[in-house]
Amino acid sequence: MDEDARRAVAVRLQHVRRRVTDAALAAGRDPGDVRLLLASKTMPADVIEAAVRADEDREAGLDRVLLGENRVQELVAKAPALVSLAPTWHVIGPLQSNKVNAALRWASCVESVASLELGQRMSERAGPAGLDVMVQVNVSGEPTKHGVTPDEARDLALGLAALPHLRLVGLMTIGANSPDERVVRRGYARLRELRDEIAAGVPGASALSMGMSRDLEPAIAEGATVVRVGSAVFGAR
Repeated sequence: MDEDARRAVAVRLQHVRRRVTDAALAAGRDPGDVRLLLASKTMPADVIEAAVRADEDREAGLDRVLLGENRVQELVAKAPALVSLAPTWHVIGPLQSNKVNAALRWASCVESVASLELGQRMSERAGPAGLDVMVQVNVSGEPTKHGVTPDEARDLALGLAALPHLRLVGLMTIGANSPDERVVRRGYARLRELRDEIAAGVPGASALSMGMSRDLEPAIAEGATVVRVGSAVFGAR
């Protein structure tokens, strides 16, 4: 990766950091309460490394970026080359039961849990160190999106919270594919309401992973604690 490309990644990352900060301040929130997760799907290890190293110049009070992969095979291929950076990896795409072992070698959190069966499989494999998990909720009802319905989310969350070696840390969603920000915000508001209901019984389940490159501002306005950004940092895939 040449120096111009590294500089471009650093500039885009700084711009996204500023968007997150501005959105948090506009919502009356502390920017430090919003984590930035870099969705590194299809990105080679050297590009990811450039972004992580550029993030070393982040503002005081902001946690370093998280890294997220949609596909376990990509996570397994890239993670060894980045181990010296000690990144925190999240699985943010659908996880098949037969890939749980591979995912758990690298990931500290699986955000995309949509069944108790998957949770049970992870519980069996996580071991004493445990694993952070989130329930993925399809708030838009779009058939192309993964996740349980809002009506199913509470029961799944409580089921996961009861399993050994799993820590239910919150909820995740992908926003509605709509140019109408009001529609997008309604979905995020619904996830926040669900989180509040669930957190009343599971105090540690406070995270809201929602918002991507195109809609991180409305997500933060509705309470996102993690925003998953790919193209705004890495450029078009």
